[in-house]
Amino acid sequence: MDATDRQILAELQSDGRLTVTELADRVQLSISPCHRRVRTLEKSGAIAGYRAYLDAEALGLGFEALVFVTMASADRDTVEAFEQAVVDLPNVLEGHRLFGDPDYLLRVIAADLGAFQMLYDERLTTLPGVQRLSSTLVMKTIAANRPLPLP
Repeated sequence: MDATDRQILAELQSDGRLTVTELADRVQLSISPCHRRVRTLEKSGAIAGYRAYLDAEALGLGFEALVFVTMASADRDTVEAFEQAVVDLPNVLEGHRLFGDPDYLLRVIAADLGAFQMLYDERLTTLPGVQRLSSTLVMKTIAANRPLPLP
């Protein structure tokens, strides 16, 4: 990956809706070479996909919590079942397996406290292998959906 590829990635992180023509102009390439580079970056996995960032508040999802999960068992089957169940929960925006205790950190979104409580009681507590849950509420998000720093 060279400086031009990094510039293409930076531009697309900033605005994923750029046309190839606009992108080529910004990175000072002709259209065909720019298009080839984008396709190569997509095929290599450097560009994993394209999507729109939505405003959760505007969509009625203004309640966010971080849920810490301690597992009762760390055997392969339990971990795989837990992780798949988490992936299947649309309200879990992020899930991270951690070293140490707790075992997982989940970023969860809901409409309000009542909706979160229902999700917590009916879904999160019943996830495979869960020994204990602990949650904290997000007061304010100060950095989110940031572009990756490119070397």
